[in-house]
Amino acid sequence: MERALKRWSPLFILPTFLAFAIGFIYPFVEGAYLSLCQFTTVRDAKFIGFGNYIRAFGDSQFLDSFWFTVAFTVVSVVLINVIAFLFALMLTKNLKGTNIFRTVFFMPNLIGGIVLGYIWQILINCVLSLVGKPLLALNATAGYWGLIILMCWQQIGYMMIIYIAGLQAVPDDLTEAAQIDGATPLQTLLRVKLPMVMPSITICTFLTLTNGFKLFDQNLALTAGEPNHATEMLAYNIYNTFYARSGPQWKGMGQAKAVLFCILVVAISMLQLKATRSREVQQ
Repeated sequence: MERALKRWSPLFILPTFLAFAIGFIYPFVEGAYLSLCQFTTVRDAKFIGFGNYIRAFGDSQFLDSFWFTVAFTVVSVVLINVIAFLFALMLTKNLKGTNIFRTVFFMPNLIGGIVLGYIWQILINCVLSLVGKPLLALNATAGYWGLIILMCWQQIGYMMIIYIAGLQAVPDDLTEAAQIDGATPLQTLLRVKLPMVMPSITICTFLTLTNGFKLFDQNLALTAGEPNHATEMLAYNIYNTFYARSGPQWKGMGQAKAVLFCILVVAISMLQLKATRSREVQQ
């Protein structure tokens, strides 16, 4: 049986590998090559070396978008995971209506990002107009916190479900033993439950981190980078470079930014996975 599995396994792996190669490997290689070219279409690409990368690093808007994205991602990752974990703790306490609360908290994740962006744009602009503040198109601070609120509202419920699954997988014997040894509820949480939930923390941190860096549709709908590109995130900056400007020099520059963006997200994600997985406890 083992010999047959080893013999025929490549045949079953082949369709998945071909789909991955066609859908990811080939486009990435082609994109990496185009980032070294000036072009309007892939058929008229002219190789120019690393000029696009030099221009990308010299673009102040790109660098501003990077730091804005970093600030947004750090705050959103912390808030989403802390609040989602607290909700998960509350909803694993055998409270009445737990299933209803889980469903209600999860529902925002089912709404598309563009729709959410426009809904929250209307809500936030109404609040700002009532308190006599500039609207989102003129208020970078409100735009930043608007994106934070939108991201939290959309993702907390999803991360909460993952944390609930992790908390429910903690063996009752461990918590009972901690209570017998005289541990307080806070000590039980920090010394027993939290280490056992590290796999869930790894997953949720990875998802919120990558989602924060890749955010595009909510940014487009809520602020569109206004005022004056002050709330423009990396993905939206790349989109504007590639599509909002005409000329082969901008296409190549946009492609170079996209390659840098991909490398950045992969590198940060790998560092995060290594850091959190090293703290996981084998059950």
